[in-house]
Amino acid sequence: MTTHLVSTDEPATPGVEKSDEPESILVSRGAFDARSLVTSMPLALRKLAPRAQARNPVMFVVFLGAVVTTVLALLRPSRFSWTVAAWLWFTVLFANLAEAVAEGRGRAQADSLRKVKRDTIARRLCADDDLAGVGATEEVAGSDLRIGDLVLVEAGEVIAGDGDVVDGIATVDESAITGESAPVVRESGGDRSAVTGGTVVLSDRIVVRITTAPGETFVDRMIALVEGAARTKTPNEIALDILLTSLTVIFLLAVVAVAPMQEYAGQSPDPVKLIALLVCLIPTTIGALLSSIGIAGMDRLVQRNVLAMSGRAVEAAGDIDTLLMDKTGTITYGNRRATDLCPAPGVSVDELARVAHRCSLADDTPEGRSIVELCRSAYGVAPDEGTDPDRRVTDTIIPFTAQTRMSGVDSDGVDSDGGGALVEYRKGAADAVTRWVVAGEGTVDDTVAADVERVSSAGGTPLVVGVRTHGQPARVMGVIALSDVVKPGMTARFAQLRAMGIRTVMVTGDNPLTARAIATEAGVDDFVAEATPEQKLDLIRAEQAAGRLVAMTGDGTNDAPALAQADVGLAMNTGTSAAKEAGNMVDLDSDPTKLIEVVGIGKQLLITRGALTTFSLANDLAKYFAILPAMFTAVYPQLDALNIMGLHSAQSAIVSAVIFNALIIVALIPLSLRGVRYRPDSASKLLGRNLLVYGVGGVVTPFIGIWLIDLVVRLLPGMG
Repeated sequence: MTTHLVSTDEPATPGVEKSDEPESILVSRGAFDARSLVTSMPLALRKLAPRAQARNPVMFVVFLGAVVTTVLALLRPSRFSWTVAAWLWFTVLFANLAEAVAEGRGRAQADSLRKVKRDTIARRLCADDDLAGVGATEEVAGSDLRIGDLVLVEAGEVIAGDGDVVDGIATVDESAITGESAPVVRESGGDRSAVTGGTVVLSDRIVVRITTAPGETFVDRMIALVEGAARTKTPNEIALDILLTSLTVIFLLAVVAVAPMQEYAGQSPDPVKLIALLVCLIPTTIGALLSSIGIAGMDRLVQRNVLAMSGRAVEAAGDIDTLLMDKTGTITYGNRRATDLCPAPGVSVDELARVAHRCSLADDTPEGRSIVELCRSAYGVAPDEGTDPDRRVTDTIIPFTAQTRMSGVDSDGVDSDGGGALVEYRKGAADAVTRWVVAGEGTVDDTVAADVERVSSAGGTPLVVGVRTHGQPARVMGVIALSDVVKPGMTARFAQLRAMGIRTVMVTGDNPLTARAIATEAGVDDFVAEATPEQKLDLIRAEQAAGRLVAMTGDGTNDAPALAQADVGLAMNTGTSAAKEAGNMVDLDSDPTKLIEVVGIGKQLLITRGALTTFSLANDLAKYFAILPAMFTAVYPQLDALNIMGLHSAQSAIVSAVIFNALIIVALIPLSLRGVRYRPDSASKLLGRNLLVYGVGGVVTPFIGIWLIDLVVRLLPGMG
């Protein structure tokens, strides 16, 4: 394995954003609105069950407080006790509402996916080794297919289950899954062999080997994921739960200690006041919104056509330090393309273009098609150039072989005058064409060898073009430069990752010379050349051993071990089943650079949780100083100096705080679902911004809110 450090002088461009974001028919990008609150209310009411409440320790305390307060209000009715009880129930309900809205958005997406999932009739091959699909078939329900079954699918038919194409090539309509209207090509023997149940074959025929059991298909997993049914708490959520539970216990002990203090001061403890005080002091805001933040994070991924297999993967994406990207098909287009023509001495570029076009017309490889495209678009060669209606031409295609390392065509024609001659066109490896020219009594100019060396040094592949007319010496026409073309915009995207503090590493099996050229052009921070699947795995383990989180994108079976080892493994939907099973995320658009958006969403989730936690704790601190002075002012008049808001009485202060506590949850639901805006910046600046906005805001907002509510509450009878 060869590793080189590539110095890049591309400036960081944190403002670069992707404008052509892919749309999907599976998701709605509508902003949060009041309608979603109304439609989610029935689910929020169902979540009032004690078993559902017990999953959230903080809100379970509020739930128990609401139950006890309601009982006390029944035993000793008063306007104050009933008001507190009502708003405590509203607090619990609004907390459920935040989670219900997030889950409701996922269910809407799941309903769309269910329309894709349908039980189709499959034509299963009776002979397991009949890959040609010419033998007998039997019709079975898609739900009866088993792993390993071979299914024949022809144009117009629905693919009955997830699998890999083992024979044939076809265009497939995957719009129901990806939202992309353009059909895609699926073929056997490559990294684009995976097909998904529910998609439709548009042309030709393929034989699919089923790789998943009924009920475990890709669409089934998508439905479960977007509904959040399989979402487990991440380590950060568990740690935050422990912190919030600890704070709840501390405040519970503190409130319990208030009762003896009141008795000592000559006041009769009021359980309703103490319960209300406890609810206002514990971190109810973040406790109510914590679950919705995590669900909304996964929902934002689905909106971008990325499915995360767990919340852990989303959070890990926000913390990654190193990104490994496969070169072929990720940073580059994957197939080498013709990018330049270098004519030999005495040959014009137009002559070279015509000959290169002629000897590539029958070449159906991606490289051959790119040569034809280059000659037509850049050099104006007409599609029918070189043909003559008065000339009867017999073309003999010369295919590429490993022995000759050349391909081309022999044209033998007779014109109307009876003349004509055999013309041989060849293109191929420099040494092979050189030997062919020399054998045809021709010579090769040193300039051609220099052009070959120059193209090779730049990481490209040189193809030499030669022509020989019967009875004349063969001659070299020039050199075609094939290059592994870097996708547009990659340099800006890598600069954006660098602004996020992420180190990018290109992994390729190419030689170091080619790898260096591509890495420099793309703007990655580092590259690894001549890498095997085992070396990719070792590289990820080495990064993780150094304490760094690693993300990996890939689409091939050879990427599966690395995808499984990486903290974030983003597999392409067009890739093999092995790659999709190994990764913990799947990109339905098969855009490897989508990982930039995934990282942004992960960071946004972490920042949102941190910002709302900061706001909640600061909020509780402010409520503490707002309520306690009002509660004890009657006994200790000196505390009135701390009643800076001038709250009317202990009762009005408590009711105002309880009302504010419920309303602030509703006010923050849109933010928890939308997420705090993330802008690539250093961790210290992000922390400072959050402390300023949400820390200071969390202290100021309760003072203003409680004071305004108290102005209204004090006017109500029974609150004096």
